[in-house]
Amino acid sequence: MPALRTMAWIALHLGRRVARLVLLPITLYFVVFAPRARRQSVRYLGRALGRAPRLPDRWRHMHAFASVVLDRLYFVRGALHEFELRIHGAELVDATLAEGRGAFLIGSHIGSFEALQAAGASRPELRVAMVMYPDNAQMIQAVLRSVAPDFQLRIIAIGSPGSTLAIREWLDGGGLAGLLGDRFAPGEAARHAGVERSFLGVPARFSDGPLRLAQLLRRRVIFMAGLYRGGRRYDVRFEELADFSRRPDDAAARERALQDAITAYVARLEALAREAPYNWFNFHDFWSEDGGAQ
Repeated sequence: MPALRTMAWIALHLGRRVARLVLLPITLYFVVFAPRARRQSVRYLGRALGRAPRLPDRWRHMHAFASVVLDRLYFVRGALHEFELRIHGAELVDATLAEGRGAFLIGSHIGSFEALQAAGASRPELRVAMVMYPDNAQMIQAVLRSVAPDFQLRIIAIGSPGSTLAIREWLDGGGLAGLLGDRFAPGEAARHAGVERSFLGVPARFSDGPLRLAQLLRRRVIFMAGLYRGGRRYDVRFEELADFSRRPDDAAARERALQDAITAYVARLEALAREAPYNWFNFHDFWSEDGGAQ
């Protein structure tokens, strides 16, 4: 937390140009002195790039991550003039909101979630709440308040008996519920939970919980991503992933629809990983190759 506050002071008092210079020694530190993150970066980049990553690749990966973390400070404080945001698929979100039933937004640890929030900051009709477990919610709220006291991130905590009802009420009010679908919940054994899909040519496990929840509540699911393109440029994308509003009566048909949606989600992640390989910020044992859980 003290390091974050120091970085926030530099960013907000000396400007983004100076703050980005500070990213150079930070990136160097992680490239040289963070063996776990370096190991996972090398493993992932080799699969996304289709070749052994070189030192410049590892540098770009770590520097992109550091850049997105820095830009988070500006996004949460509403300094959108610092950035060039290109939004794709806004008409899909508008059409969904016009239906008045809300929808799920499902993303991943690719790019910047804050860029997605910033894209809708000037549109009060975009009411987004993140769905997450209480421990993660408290940690994120504490970090954001430390750098942007006036920033409010709407969060719906899950894991309690009333969670599903709270999400349903939020959606019924025309809200959007955001989830990240490429991590497991705390305490889940990733090696045995979820479903298996090929990702970048290697089997990996993905949680099916977010999509099962969307199917249970009979809602549309929109895939979201905020890709960092270098400098001050971000691409914000919204694409329809699945529409569970008309759920089949047959259980087998419902399960096929769910499995198809999971496959489509993983395919979109893989396409983004190949298109923008340095935007992948899952610096953990994603493929469970180190003998431990994710």
